[in-house]
Amino acid sequence: MTTPLRRNRNYRVLWMSQALSEFGFSASTIAFPLLVLAITGSAAASGLVLGTVAIAQLLAGLPAGALVDRYNRKRIMLCCEAAQALAAGSLVAALWLGVARVPHMVAVAAVIGVCAALFEPAEDASLPNLVPAEQVATAVAMNAARTSLGQLSGTAAGGFLFALGRLVPFAADALTHTAAFASLTLLRLPARERTAVPDPHLGREVVAGLRWVWGHRHIRITALCAIVLNLFFSAFYIIVIVLAHSRGVPSGQIGVMAAMLGVGGILGALSAPYLSGKLSPYLSIAAVFWVLTVLTPVAVLVPNGYLMGVLFAAMAFLPPTANTTIVSQQLLLTPDELRGRLGSVIGLASGLAAAAGPVVGGVLTQLVSGDVAVLICAAGILAVTLTVTVNRTLRTFPSPIDTGAPTDTSTPTDTSAPIDTSTPIEKGNGDMDDDATYKVLRNDEDQYSLWPLDHEVPAGWLAVGKEGSREECSSYVDEVWTDMRPRSLREQMDGSAQS
Repeated sequence: MTTPLRRNRNYRVLWMSQALSEFGFSASTIAFPLLVLAITGSAAASGLVLGTVAIAQLLAGLPAGALVDRYNRKRIMLCCEAAQALAAGSLVAALWLGVARVPHMVAVAAVIGVCAALFEPAEDASLPNLVPAEQVATAVAMNAARTSLGQLSGTAAGGFLFALGRLVPFAADALTHTAAFASLTLLRLPARERTAVPDPHLGREVVAGLRWVWGHRHIRITALCAIVLNLFFSAFYIIVIVLAHSRGVPSGQIGVMAAMLGVGGILGALSAPYLSGKLSPYLSIAAVFWVLTVLTPVAVLVPNGYLMGVLFAAMAFLPPTANTTIVSQQLLLTPDELRGRLGSVIGLASGLAAAAGPVVGGVLTQLVSGDVAVLICAAGILAVTLTVTVNRTLRTFPSPIDTGAPTDTSTPTDTSAPIDTSTPIEKGNGDMDDDATYKVLRNDEDQYSLWPLDHEVPAGWLAVGKEGSREECSSYVDEVWTDMRPRSLREQMDGSAQS
Protein backbone atom coordinates (compact mmCIF):
# COMPACT_ATOMS: atom_id res chain seq x y z
CA MET A 1 0.00 0.00 0.00
CA THR A 2 1.39 3.40 -1.02
CA THR A 3 2.01 5.87 1.82
CA PRO A 4 -0.11 9.04 1.41
CA LEU A 5 1.90 12.06 0.33
CA ARG A 6 1.06 13.93 3.53
CA ARG A 7 2.78 11.15 5.49
CA ASN A 8 5.87 11.05 3.29
CA ARG A 9 8.47 12.39 5.71
CA ASN A 10 11.07 13.39 3.13
CA TYR A 11 8.59 15.15 0.88
CA ARG A 12 7.19 17.05 3.88
CA VAL A 13 10.70 18.14 4.86
CA LEU A 14 11.43 19.45 1.37
CA TRP A 15 8.02 21.13 1.01
CA MET A 16 8.12 22.91 4.35
CA SER A 17 11.70 24.08 3.91
CA GLN A 18 10.85 25.67 0.59
CA ALA A 19 7.63 27.20 1.90
CA LEU A 20 9.82 29.14 4.35
CA SER A 21 12.46 29.92 1.73
CA GLU A 22 10.00 31.20 -0.86
CA PHE A 23 8.26 33.45 1.67
CA GLY A 24 11.56 35.12 2.56
CA PHE A 25 12.61 35.36 -1.07
CA SER A 26 9.34 37.05 -2.10
CA ALA A 27 9.48 39.46 0.85
CA SER A 28 13.03 40.56 -0.02
CA THR A 29 12.26 40.76 -3.75
CA ILE A 30 9.49 43.33 -3.22
CA ALA A 31 11.68 45.21 -0.70
CA PHE A 32 14.76 45.36 -2.97
CA PRO A 33 13.56 48.14 -5.30
CA LEU A 34 12.17 50.07 -2.32
CA LEU A 35 15.56 49.86 -0.62
CA VAL A 36 17.51 51.01 -3.69
CA LEU A 37 15.12 53.93 -4.22
CA ALA A 38 15.39 54.91 -0.55
CA ILE A 39 19.20 54.90 -0.63
CA THR A 40 19.93 56.27 -4.13
CA GLY A 41 16.67 57.78 -5.37
CA SER A 42 17.49 56.21 -8.74
CA ALA A 43 14.89 54.13 -10.59
CA ALA A 44 17.65 52.95 -12.95
CA ALA A 45 19.67 51.57 -10.04
CA SER A 46 16.55 49.85 -8.74
CA GLY A 47 16.00 48.21 -12.13
CA LEU A 48 19.66 47.16 -12.26
CA VAL A 49 19.44 45.30 -8.95
CA LEU A 50 16.21 43.51 -9.83
CA GLY A 51 17.42 42.78 -13.35
CA THR A 52 20.57 41.19 -11.96
CA VAL A 53 18.51 38.44 -10.32
CA ALA A 54 16.91 37.47 -13.64
CA ILE A 55 20.12 37.84 -15.68
CA ALA A 56 22.17 35.74 -13.24
CA GLN A 57 19.51 33.04 -13.24
CA LEU A 58 19.39 32.95 -17.04
CA LEU A 59 23.19 32.91 -17.47
CA ALA A 60 23.66 30.17 -14.89
CA GLY A 61 20.68 28.14 -16.10
CA LEU A 62 22.20 25.63 -18.53
CA PRO A 63 25.46 24.96 -16.64
CA ALA A 64 23.45 24.62 -13.42
CA GLY A 65 21.42 21.74 -14.84
CA ALA A 66 24.58 19.85 -15.81
CA LEU A 67 26.06 20.41 -12.33
CA VAL A 68 22.84 19.15 -10.72
CA ASP A 69 23.12 15.94 -12.75
CA ARG A 70 26.81 15.56 -11.95
CA TYR A 71 26.95 16.21 -8.20
CA ASN A 72 25.01 15.34 -5.04
CA ARG A 73 21.66 17.13 -5.29
CA LYS A 74 21.04 17.42 -1.56
CA ARG A 75 24.40 19.13 -1.09
CA ILE A 76 23.61 21.53 -3.93
CA MET A 77 20.31 22.48 -2.28
CA LEU A 78 22.02 22.94 1.09
CA CYS A 79 24.74 25.12 -0.45
CA CYS A 80 22.09 27.27 -2.16
CA GLU A 81 20.21 27.87 1.09
CA ALA A 82 23.43 28.63 2.96
CA ALA A 83 24.63 31.05 0.28
CA GLN A 84 21.31 32.93 0.25
CA ALA A 85 21.26 33.15 4.05
CA LEU A 86 24.80 34.57 4.08
CA ALA A 87 24.06 37.01 1.24
CA ALA A 88 20.93 38.33 2.96
CA GLY A 89 22.81 38.49 6.28
CA SER A 90 25.61 40.52 4.73
CA LEU A 91 23.06 43.04 3.46
CA VAL A 92 21.47 43.27 6.92
CA ALA A 93 24.91 43.96 8.42
CA ALA A 94 25.67 46.62 5.79
CA LEU A 95 22.34 48.35 6.45
CA TRP A 96 22.89 48.19 10.21
CA LEU A 97 26.33 49.81 9.81
CA GLY A 98 25.06 52.32 7.23
CA VAL A 99 27.48 51.17 4.50
CA ALA A 100 25.06 49.52 2.04
CA ARG A 101 25.92 50.41 -1.56
CA VAL A 102 24.54 49.48 -4.97
CA PRO A 103 27.49 47.18 -5.95
CA HIS A 104 26.89 45.17 -2.77
CA MET A 105 23.19 44.87 -3.54
CA VAL A 106 23.98 43.80 -7.12
CA ALA A 107 26.27 41.07 -5.75
CA VAL A 108 23.51 39.86 -3.40
CA ALA A 109 21.06 39.82 -6.32
CA ALA A 110 23.54 37.78 -8.39
CA VAL A 111 23.82 35.19 -5.59
CA ILE A 112 20.03 34.94 -5.45
CA GLY A 113 19.80 34.37 -9.22
CA VAL A 114 22.55 31.73 -9.35
CA CYS A 115 21.09 29.87 -6.37
CA ALA A 116 17.65 29.85 -7.98
CA ALA A 117 19.18 28.44 -11.18
CA LEU A 118 20.76 25.61 -9.18
CA PHE A 119 18.06 24.86 -6.62
CA GLU A 120 15.01 24.60 -8.88
CA PRO A 121 16.34 21.82 -11.18
CA ALA A 122 17.88 20.05 -8.17
CA GLU A 123 14.51 19.96 -6.40
CA ASP A 124 12.57 18.95 -9.52
CA ALA A 125 15.07 16.21 -10.39
CA SER A 126 14.89 14.82 -6.83
CA LEU A 127 11.10 14.66 -6.76
CA PRO A 128 10.66 11.27 -8.54
CA ASN A 129 13.16 9.79 -6.08
CA LEU A 130 11.19 11.01 -3.06
CA VAL A 131 7.64 9.99 -4.06
CA PRO A 132 6.20 7.00 -5.97
CA ALA A 133 5.48 7.48 -9.67
CA GLU A 134 1.72 7.63 -9.13
CA GLN A 135 2.18 10.54 -6.68
CA VAL A 136 4.53 12.67 -8.78
CA ALA A 137 1.63 14.63 -10.32
CA THR A 138 0.21 15.45 -6.89
CA ALA A 139 3.65 16.46 -5.62
CA VAL A 140 4.17 18.76 -8.63
CA ALA A 141 0.78 20.38 -7.98
CA MET A 142 1.50 20.87 -4.27
CA ASN A 143 4.85 22.44 -5.11
CA ALA A 144 3.08 24.86 -7.45
CA ALA A 145 0.59 25.75 -4.70
CA ARG A 146 3.49 26.30 -2.30
CA THR A 147 5.21 28.64 -4.76
CA SER A 148 2.04 30.67 -5.39
CA LEU A 149 1.29 30.86 -1.66
CA GLY A 150 4.87 31.94 -0.89
CA GLN A 151 4.80 34.63 -3.57
CA LEU A 152 1.43 35.98 -2.44
CA SER A 153 2.15 36.01 1.29
CA GLY A 154 5.79 37.08 0.94
CA THR A 155 4.96 39.94 -1.41
CA ALA A 156 2.22 41.16 0.89
CA ALA A 157 4.52 40.94 3.93
CA GLY A 158 7.55 42.50 2.22
CA GLY A 159 6.11 46.00 2.02
CA PHE A 160 4.85 45.85 5.61
CA LEU A 161 8.24 44.62 6.90
CA PHE A 162 10.05 47.35 4.96
CA ALA A 163 7.81 49.94 6.63
CA LEU A 164 9.02 48.64 10.01
CA GLY A 165 12.65 49.12 8.99
CA ARG A 166 14.84 48.92 5.90
CA LEU A 167 16.71 45.86 7.09
CA VAL A 168 13.70 43.95 8.48
CA PRO A 169 12.60 42.12 5.26
CA PHE A 170 16.20 41.08 4.56
CA ALA A 171 16.63 39.86 8.12
CA ALA A 172 13.47 37.82 7.64
CA ASP A 173 14.93 36.46 4.39
CA ALA A 174 18.16 35.44 6.15
CA LEU A 175 16.21 33.72 8.92
CA THR A 176 13.91 31.80 6.55
CA HIS A 177 16.86 30.56 4.46
CA THR A 178 18.67 29.53 7.66
CA ALA A 179 15.60 27.62 8.80
CA ALA A 180 15.28 26.03 5.35
CA PHE A 181 18.94 24.95 5.53
CA ALA A 182 18.41 23.36 8.93
CA SER A 183 15.29 21.58 7.69
CA LEU A 184 17.04 20.25 4.57
CA THR A 185 19.74 18.61 6.68
CA LEU A 186 17.00 16.19 7.77
CA LEU A 187 16.17 15.25 4.18
CA ARG A 188 16.98 11.66 3.25
CA LEU A 189 17.48 11.59 -0.49
CA PRO A 190 17.98 8.07 -1.92
CA ALA A 191 21.43 7.43 -3.34
CA ARG A 192 21.63 7.73 -7.12
CA GLU A 193 23.18 5.23 -9.47
CA ARG A 194 26.12 7.13 -10.90
CA THR A 195 27.90 6.26 -14.12
CA ALA A 196 31.55 7.23 -14.02
CA VAL A 197 32.55 9.77 -16.64
CA PRO A 198 36.28 9.47 -17.42
CA ASP A 199 36.63 13.05 -18.72
CA PRO A 200 33.56 15.09 -17.76
CA HIS A 201 33.13 18.22 -19.84
CA LEU A 202 30.49 20.70 -18.74
CA GLY A 203 29.86 21.98 -22.25
CA ARG A 204 29.28 18.50 -23.66
CA GLU A 205 26.96 17.66 -20.76
CA VAL A 206 24.92 20.81 -21.46
CA VAL A 207 24.69 19.89 -25.16
CA ALA A 208 23.56 16.36 -24.24
CA GLY A 209 20.74 17.86 -22.17
CA LEU A 210 19.68 20.13 -25.02
CA ARG A 211 19.68 17.18 -27.42
CA TRP A 212 17.54 15.13 -25.06
CA VAL A 213 14.90 17.83 -24.68
CA TRP A 214 14.83 18.56 -28.41
CA GLY A 215 14.92 14.91 -29.42
CA HIS A 216 11.97 13.85 -27.26
CA ARG A 217 8.84 14.81 -29.18
CA HIS A 218 6.41 15.10 -26.25
CA ILE A 219 8.80 17.25 -24.23
CA ARG A 220 9.74 19.42 -27.20
CA ILE A 221 6.18 20.16 -28.30
CA THR A 222 4.78 20.88 -24.84
CA ALA A 223 7.74 23.10 -23.99
CA LEU A 224 7.44 25.14 -27.19
CA CYS A 225 3.68 25.64 -26.77
CA ALA A 226 4.06 26.63 -23.11
CA ILE A 227 6.87 29.07 -23.92
CA VAL A 228 4.90 30.86 -26.63
CA LEU A 229 1.82 31.01 -24.39
CA ASN A 230 3.95 32.39 -21.54
CA LEU A 231 5.31 35.07 -23.88
CA PHE A 232 1.87 36.30 -24.95
CA PHE A 233 0.35 36.11 -21.46
CA SER A 234 3.27 38.05 -19.92
CA ALA A 235 2.76 40.71 -22.57
CA PHE A 236 -0.99 40.69 -21.93
CA TYR A 237 -0.48 41.17 -18.19
CA ILE A 238 1.62 44.32 -18.66
CA ILE A 239 -0.81 45.68 -21.25
CA VAL A 240 -3.76 45.24 -18.89
CA ILE A 241 -1.93 47.05 -16.07
CA VAL A 242 -1.13 49.96 -18.42
CA LEU A 243 -4.69 49.93 -19.77
CA ALA A 244 -6.17 50.01 -16.26
CA HIS A 245 -3.91 52.91 -15.28
CA SER A 246 -4.86 54.87 -18.41
CA ARG A 247 -8.55 54.40 -17.55
CA GLY A 248 -8.03 55.87 -14.10
CA VAL A 249 -8.34 52.63 -12.15
CA PRO A 250 -7.09 53.32 -8.58
CA SER A 251 -3.77 51.77 -7.58
CA GLY A 252 -5.55 49.80 -4.85
CA GLN A 253 -7.72 48.06 -7.42
CA ILE A 254 -4.66 47.33 -9.56
CA GLY A 255 -3.12 45.67 -6.50
CA VAL A 256 -6.25 43.55 -6.10
CA MET A 257 -5.94 42.52 -9.76
CA ALA A 258 -2.39 41.25 -9.21
CA ALA A 259 -3.35 39.49 -5.97
CA MET A 260 -6.31 37.73 -7.59
CA LEU A 261 -3.97 36.25 -10.19
CA GLY A 262 -2.10 34.62 -7.31
CA VAL A 263 -5.32 33.51 -5.62
CA GLY A 264 -6.49 31.84 -8.83
CA GLY A 265 -3.13 30.09 -9.12
CA ILE A 266 -3.32 28.76 -5.57
CA LEU A 267 -6.87 27.46 -6.00
CA GLY A 268 -5.91 25.94 -9.35
CA ALA A 269 -2.86 24.22 -7.87
CA LEU A 270 -4.91 22.76 -5.01
CA SER A 271 -7.48 21.48 -7.52
CA ALA A 272 -4.88 20.20 -10.01
CA PRO A 273 -4.43 16.68 -8.52
CA TYR A 274 -8.19 16.06 -8.77
CA LEU A 275 -8.64 17.63 -12.21
CA SER A 276 -5.60 15.93 -13.71
CA GLY A 277 -7.04 12.60 -12.57
CA LYS A 278 -10.43 13.34 -14.16
CA LEU A 279 -9.30 14.92 -17.44
CA SER A 280 -7.29 13.22 -20.14
CA PRO A 281 -3.79 14.69 -20.59
CA TYR A 282 -4.72 16.20 -23.96
CA LEU A 283 -7.90 17.76 -22.60
CA SER A 284 -6.18 19.19 -19.53
CA ILE A 285 -3.60 20.87 -21.79
CA ALA A 286 -5.96 22.04 -24.54
CA ALA A 287 -8.52 23.39 -22.05
CA VAL A 288 -6.00 25.91 -20.71
CA PHE A 289 -5.31 27.32 -24.16
CA TRP A 290 -8.98 27.56 -25.06
CA VAL A 291 -9.95 29.21 -21.75
CA LEU A 292 -7.22 31.83 -22.18
CA THR A 293 -8.24 32.32 -25.82
CA VAL A 294 -11.83 33.05 -24.80
CA LEU A 295 -11.05 35.19 -21.72
CA THR A 296 -8.18 37.33 -23.04
CA PRO A 297 -10.27 39.63 -25.29
CA VAL A 298 -12.83 40.04 -22.49
CA ALA A 299 -10.31 42.35 -20.79
CA VAL A 300 -11.25 45.05 -23.30
CA LEU A 301 -14.78 45.13 -21.88
CA VAL A 302 -14.02 44.95 -18.14
CA PRO A 303 -14.79 48.34 -16.51
CA ASN A 304 -12.94 48.16 -13.16
CA GLY A 305 -10.07 46.54 -11.32
CA TYR A 306 -12.19 44.27 -9.14
CA LEU A 307 -13.84 42.57 -12.12
CA MET A 308 -10.46 42.36 -13.82
CA GLY A 309 -9.20 40.59 -10.70
CA VAL A 310 -12.01 38.02 -11.09
CA LEU A 311 -11.00 37.60 -14.74
CA PHE A 312 -7.36 37.11 -13.75
CA ALA A 313 -8.34 34.50 -11.14
CA ALA A 314 -10.37 32.60 -13.76
CA MET A 315 -7.44 32.72 -16.20
CA ALA A 316 -5.02 31.43 -13.55
CA PHE A 317 -7.20 28.53 -12.35
CA LEU A 318 -6.55 25.89 -15.05
CA PRO A 319 -2.83 26.36 -15.92
CA PRO A 320 -1.68 24.44 -12.80
CA THR A 321 -3.58 21.37 -14.02
CA ALA A 322 -1.85 21.46 -17.41
CA ASN A 323 1.47 22.19 -15.71
CA THR A 324 0.96 19.20 -13.41
CA THR A 325 0.26 16.92 -16.38
CA ILE A 326 3.20 18.18 -18.41
CA VAL A 327 5.87 18.45 -15.70
CA SER A 328 5.08 15.10 -14.06
CA GLN A 329 5.28 13.30 -17.40
CA GLN A 330 8.49 15.13 -18.33
CA LEU A 331 10.10 14.02 -15.08
CA LEU A 332 8.93 10.41 -15.42
CA LEU A 333 9.94 10.18 -19.10
CA THR A 334 13.43 11.57 -18.48
CA PRO A 335 16.24 9.37 -17.10
CA ASP A 336 17.39 10.44 -13.65
CA GLU A 337 20.84 11.39 -14.93
CA LEU A 338 19.26 13.99 -17.25
CA ARG A 339 16.53 15.45 -15.05
CA GLY A 340 18.62 18.37 -13.84
CA ARG A 341 19.38 19.40 -17.41
CA LEU A 342 15.72 18.96 -18.36
CA GLY A 343 14.73 21.41 -15.61
CA SER A 344 17.43 23.90 -16.56
CA VAL A 345 16.52 23.89 -20.27
CA ILE A 346 12.79 24.31 -19.60
CA GLY A 347 13.48 26.92 -16.92
CA LEU A 348 15.77 28.91 -19.21
CA ALA A 349 13.29 28.90 -22.08
CA SER A 350 10.42 29.89 -19.78
CA GLY A 351 12.53 32.62 -18.20
CA LEU A 352 13.40 34.09 -21.57
CA ALA A 353 9.73 34.09 -22.57
CA ALA A 354 8.72 35.69 -19.26
CA ALA A 355 11.42 38.36 -19.68
CA ALA A 356 10.54 39.05 -23.32
CA GLY A 357 6.79 39.21 -22.68
CA PRO A 358 6.77 42.52 -20.75
CA VAL A 359 9.07 44.03 -23.41
CA VAL A 360 6.64 42.98 -26.15
CA GLY A 361 3.73 44.31 -24.11
CA GLY A 362 5.48 47.62 -23.51
CA VAL A 363 6.30 48.05 -27.20
CA LEU A 364 2.71 47.26 -28.20
CA THR A 365 1.30 49.87 -25.81
CA GLN A 366 3.58 52.44 -27.43
CA LEU A 367 2.59 51.52 -30.98
CA VAL A 368 -1.17 50.93 -30.64
CA SER A 369 -3.99 51.57 -28.19
CA GLY A 370 -4.40 49.33 -25.15
CA ASP A 371 -7.52 47.69 -26.56
CA VAL A 372 -5.77 46.82 -29.83
CA ALA A 373 -2.73 45.52 -27.95
CA VAL A 374 -5.00 43.17 -25.94
CA LEU A 375 -6.56 41.88 -29.15
CA ILE A 376 -3.11 41.28 -30.68
CA CYS A 377 -2.19 39.13 -27.67
CA ALA A 378 -5.52 37.33 -27.98
CA ALA A 379 -4.76 36.59 -31.64
CA GLY A 380 -1.34 35.20 -30.71
CA ILE A 381 -2.85 32.97 -28.03
CA LEU A 382 -5.50 31.81 -30.52
CA ALA A 383 -2.80 30.79 -33.01
CA VAL A 384 -1.04 28.70 -30.36
CA THR A 385 -4.38 27.21 -29.26
CA LEU A 386 -5.21 26.05 -32.77
CA THR A 387 -1.76 24.47 -33.05
CA VAL A 388 -2.29 22.63 -29.77
CA THR A 389 -5.75 21.46 -30.83
CA VAL A 390 -4.63 19.78 -34.07
CA ASN A 391 -1.18 18.60 -32.97
CA ARG A 392 -0.99 14.81 -33.13
CA THR A 393 1.73 14.56 -30.49
CA LEU A 394 -0.43 16.33 -27.92
CA ARG A 395 -3.52 14.34 -28.89
CA THR A 396 -1.57 11.17 -27.99
CA PHE A 397 0.10 12.63 -24.91
CA PRO A 398 0.90 9.81 -22.46
CA SER A 399 -1.61 9.19 -19.70
CA PRO A 400 -0.46 9.48 -16.09
CA ILE A 401 1.50 6.40 -15.11
CA ASP A 402 -0.52 3.94 -13.06
CA THR A 403 1.78 1.57 -11.23
CA GLY A 404 -1.10 -0.40 -9.76
CA ALA A 405 -0.49 -3.40 -7.56
CA PRO A 406 2.84 -5.22 -7.52
CA THR A 407 3.14 -7.52 -10.49
CA ASP A 408 5.52 -10.13 -11.77
CA THR A 409 8.19 -8.16 -13.66
CA SER A 410 9.83 -11.11 -15.32
CA THR A 411 9.86 -11.19 -19.10
CA PRO A 412 6.28 -11.85 -20.26
CA THR A 413 5.55 -15.03 -22.15
CA ASP A 414 1.82 -14.89 -22.86
CA THR A 415 0.14 -13.30 -25.86
CA SER A 416 -0.69 -10.10 -23.95
CA ALA A 417 2.95 -9.44 -23.09
CA PRO A 418 5.19 -6.90 -24.83
CA ILE A 419 7.19 -8.14 -27.77
CA ASP A 420 10.72 -9.29 -27.16
CA THR A 421 12.76 -7.11 -29.49
CA SER A 422 15.52 -9.67 -29.72
CA THR A 423 13.16 -12.03 -31.58
CA PRO A 424 11.28 -9.99 -34.19
CA ILE A 425 7.89 -11.29 -35.21
CA GLU A 426 5.45 -10.17 -37.86
CA LYS A 427 2.20 -8.41 -37.09
CA GLY A 428 -0.75 -10.75 -37.19
CA ASN A 429 1.30 -13.97 -36.89
CA GLY A 430 3.36 -12.96 -33.94
CA ASP A 431 5.92 -11.17 -36.08
CA MET A 432 6.71 -7.44 -36.00
CA ASP A 433 5.74 -5.27 -38.94
CA ASP A 434 8.53 -2.91 -40.03
CA ASP A 435 5.93 -0.45 -41.36
CA ALA A 436 3.84 -0.35 -38.16
CA THR A 437 4.13 2.20 -35.34
CA TYR A 438 5.32 1.04 -31.93
CA LYS A 439 5.84 2.42 -28.44
CA VAL A 440 8.62 1.60 -26.01
CA LEU A 441 7.68 0.00 -22.68
CA ARG A 442 9.67 -0.45 -19.48
CA ASN A 443 8.93 -2.64 -16.45
CA ASP A 444 9.87 -2.29 -12.79
CA GLU A 445 13.12 -4.16 -13.42
CA ASP A 446 14.20 -1.46 -15.94
CA GLN A 447 13.81 -3.88 -18.85
CA TYR A 448 12.63 -2.47 -22.18
CA SER A 449 10.47 -3.82 -24.98
CA LEU A 450 8.35 -2.71 -27.95
CA TRP A 451 4.56 -2.84 -28.19
CA PRO A 452 2.12 -1.93 -30.99
CA LEU A 453 0.95 1.69 -30.58
CA ASP A 454 -2.76 0.85 -30.75
CA HIS A 455 -2.55 -1.97 -28.16
CA GLU A 456 -3.28 -1.47 -24.46
CA VAL A 457 -0.21 -1.53 -22.23
CA PRO A 458 -0.21 -4.80 -20.25
CA ALA A 459 0.05 -4.99 -16.47
CA GLY A 460 3.53 -4.60 -15.05
CA TRP A 461 4.74 -2.37 -17.89
CA LEU A 462 4.55 1.37 -18.58
CA ALA A 463 5.03 3.49 -21.69
CA VAL A 464 8.12 5.72 -21.50
CA GLY A 465 6.84 8.14 -24.14
CA LYS A 466 8.93 7.04 -27.13
CA GLU A 467 6.90 6.16 -30.24
CA GLY A 468 7.80 5.57 -33.87
CA SER A 469 8.85 2.92 -36.34
CA ARG A 470 10.44 -0.34 -35.26
CA GLU A 471 13.87 0.99 -36.20
CA GLU A 472 13.40 4.25 -34.30
CA CYS A 473 12.15 2.52 -31.17
CA SER A 474 14.89 -0.12 -31.29
CA SER A 475 17.53 2.59 -31.64
CA TYR A 476 16.10 4.37 -28.63
CA VAL A 477 16.17 1.14 -26.57
CA ASP A 478 19.79 0.53 -27.61
CA GLU A 479 20.66 4.03 -26.43
CA VAL A 480 19.01 3.96 -23.00
CA TRP A 481 19.27 0.25 -22.08
CA THR A 482 23.01 0.11 -21.51
CA ASP A 483 22.97 -2.33 -18.59
CA MET A 484 21.03 -5.51 -19.43
CA ARG A 485 20.91 -6.75 -15.84
CA PRO A 486 17.49 -6.49 -14.11
CA ARG A 487 17.35 -3.80 -11.44
CA SER A 488 17.07 -6.32 -8.59
CA LEU A 489 20.20 -8.12 -9.82
CA ARG A 490 22.12 -4.84 -10.14
CA GLU A 491 21.19 -3.82 -6.62
CA GLN A 492 22.13 -7.25 -5.25
CA MET A 493 25.51 -7.21 -7.02
CA ASP A 494 26.22 -3.63 -6.01
CA GLY A 495 25.36 -4.45 -2.40
CA SER A 496 27.66 -7.47 -2.44
CA ALA A 497 30.47 -5.38 -3.92
CA GLN A 498 30.11 -2.68 -1.27
CA SER A 499 30.08 -5.22 1.57
